[in-house]
Amino acid sequence: MIVDLLAVVVVVTSGVVAGVLFGFAVSVMPAFFLMPTGRYIYSAELIGRNWDPMMPIIVLTSFAVDVVLAVIGPSGAVAALFVAGAVLLVGVSVVSHYCNVPINRQVKKIDPDDVPADWRDPRPLWRRFHYLRTGLAVAAVAVNAVALALI
Repeated sequence: MIVDLLAVVVVVTSGVVAGVLFGFAVSVMPAFFLMPTGRYIYSAELIGRNWDPMMPIIVLTSFAVDVVLAVIGPSGAVAALFVAGAVLLVGVSVVSHYCNVPINRQVKKIDPDDVPADWRDPRPLWRRFHYLRTGLAVAAVAVNAVALALI
């Protein structure tokens, strides 16, 4: 019973992660690219304000539940799928923490009303990292859903 409940939790939490990142990729990010630099900086700060700590909490909760399921759940292929889900979610967290977040911190240091002439726009690099973590998150929810179906 607890394994079934945790499997639903991991599919929901990993699904939220994938959905939020996918939604950002197809809606917010294209809007950011259409904005003048100052407006982008201002908007990124406003939108990012509520991202932390919510997204890291959801990603790490999903990861932890995957690990628990790999240990207490069915063995064999199902356990391997939960391990794969955990690894993919670690990937999401690593890309976020070491790639996207440092860029966000640099952007927040810029005054949107006084952007230096030599400022290097990080949006293309940030987008590449975001696509990577979105792909990892979608893969995580997929393997978690397959694991749930096999229980």
